[in-house]
Amino acid sequence: MPGTADPRGGAGVDGTSPGGPVVLGVAGGSGSGKSTVVREIRRHLGEEVLTILHHDAYYRDLTHLPRGQRATVNFDHPESLETDLLVEHVERLRRGRAAEIPTYDFPNHTRREATVRMEPSRVLVLDGILVLSDARLRNLMDLKVFVDTAADLRLIRRIRRDVRERGRSAESVLEQYERTVRPMHNEFVEPSKRHADLLVPEGGHNRVAVDLVVNRIRDLLEERTGAAGS
Repeated sequence: MPGTADPRGGAGVDGTSPGGPVVLGVAGGSGSGKSTVVREIRRHLGEEVLTILHHDAYYRDLTHLPRGQRATVNFDHPESLETDLLVEHVERLRRGRAAEIPTYDFPNHTRREATVRMEPSRVLVLDGILVLSDARLRNLMDLKVFVDTAADLRLIRRIRRDVRERGRSAESVLEQYERTVRPMHNEFVEPSKRHADLLVPEGGHNRVAVDLVVNRIRDLLEERTGAAGS
């Protein structure tokens, strides 16, 4: 039930060994503050303990489309993401194997040839608006978090981010928000909130909620250490 961390913990359903990484899913609407929450968790736990796997690195390559048509694709629909590959990589990392993570060219809507090698870690964070909407990903998570932020704040943050980091114009961001972001949020993102173990209102500035997440991860890490040593 959202509001308290799931007390059961433990490994996922695919037979991962007790000493495997703790997998945390962090979802929420675009601009909700997911990155701030993850950054705060990482600050508390330490960079050497935690790695982050971003769902939006798995956007499908649109090289086959004319450049003018790429921007019309609905990037907020689950089908715009190669989630099958993400599931494969999470399963590899949970089994102690490295994975080659794709990199995405957002201004051109294409996948780069270069990949980033990710090594297993003690805590693996899955970050993305749709990570709780896919049952396969949920089954690989030990703790599921939804960052719950008002729509107006999310829109302001999205405009700032896309203009500064992704080479977009404010007008194009607003057009996309009205055409796809808002309806897809209502259809896919918001309903996934019911799968969360813990809700984090207003993002990473909610210290109480962040502390709850961090403490639950530490508990799970201790359980894994004990299980691996027994």
